[in-house]
Amino acid sequence: MARRGGGQTYGFPIYCASWLPLAHILKPPPPEGDADADADAASSESPSLPPPPPPLMAALGGGGGEGRSGVPNALVVAALDPTAGGVAAALSPDPVLRMGTEEQVPYRMAVHPRGDGVLCAFPNGCRLFRWESPEGEGPHNIALRADREALTELSDAGLQLAVSFSGEGSILATGGEDGHLRVFKWPSMDSVLEEPDTKTSVKDLTFSSDEHFLAVNRSSGPCRVWDLKSAEAVANLPREAGEIFGFCRFSNQTDNSQVLFVTAMQGDYGKIISWNTTSWTRIESNKITREAISAFAVSPDCTLLAIGTIEGSIIVLSSKNMRVVVTVKKAHLGIITTLAFSQDSRTLLSTSFDSTARVTSIRSPKSRGISIWTMILVIILAILAYYYMQHKEDLLARRREWQLASVKHAKTALS
Repeated sequence: MARRGGGQTYGFPIYCASWLPLAHILKPPPPEGDADADADAASSESPSLPPPPPPLMAALGGGGGEGRSGVPNALVVAALDPTAGGVAAALSPDPVLRMGTEEQVPYRMAVHPRGDGVLCAFPNGCRLFRWESPEGEGPHNIALRADREALTELSDAGLQLAVSFSGEGSILATGGEDGHLRVFKWPSMDSVLEEPDTKTSVKDLTFSSDEHFLAVNRSSGPCRVWDLKSAEAVANLPREAGEIFGFCRFSNQTDNSQVLFVTAMQGDYGKIISWNTTSWTRIESNKITREAISAFAVSPDCTLLAIGTIEGSIIVLSSKNMRVVVTVKKAHLGIITTLAFSQDSRTLLSTSFDSTARVTSIRSPKSRGISIWTMILVIILAILAYYYMQHKEDLLARRREWQLASVKHAKTALS
């Protein structure tokens, strides 16, 4: 697999991607027998180092579609390699696994946060792929297998444009190209709510962190917020003149309240709108870019927002004040299809139709270090101090001359 502009290319247009919760996927080694008990007791007397954390890994999905285009349809799992990108880290060019999906393209993906598998949305419906991890084996030995008995309720539901598990993995929501919204308990697949709508398509949906609310954006109309306990709509967030809503994400605040972020296009500008989740009123609206927004993500620590554009650019902002933290112009050669933050919020994964997956490292906005203006001021002061030390005698002599001239001038004025 070739590397292109800081990213890896995997030979097919990438439509969906997600980081993997390896801590819930990998199986621990089996318990050791009694023969090793004495050795364990002896070794326990001396402190042992904890095992190193598993590397970051990402699942990628996409392909060339039906027909004989020559471009495969596949699911790929690749590990983060600190040396793969040269100066910066990148995904490894050699995937941990690669699974063909025949003539069906995985357009959307939802990875279960507790390791139950990967849900993929195909043109004709959804399929679940289960993880297989031998006991005690490392992450480079994981595999996927199709579970054909799962998701029978969605197997022929048509293309789902939005799929998501809640943060704890106890609820699954899907939104179809045909406008049908479905919400299920997981893994029982008992229905929580259902809303058919033949006039619009579901564009995006998101759960609140407490699994209380579900926000849904459609191809037209307001952003609708559902109470999952009562299965009733509690708010319809209206658009202003000319706005077209796109993506939506909940975010926790430092005071334990929540904010709902919604992206919108209004004329030539891409915006991020924030909403109060108690009164469901607008807090503020910020113009971010003059490129159409094609992807959106909120970091797990809720300090960062990221948008991707149809021109292939990435903008990362502070969620607190909307100041730009990182901008990567032309990060990809095509439309950015997915953005995903790692669990520690310091690594951003982006994918594109140009077949690349890119990794961008991000510092916390709380610890961005010394600003450029502070550095310039320090440099100027250092130059002035150096100049003074080198010309100290001359400067003192000139000072004395100036003082004598001032006294002489004063005496002349008095006489």
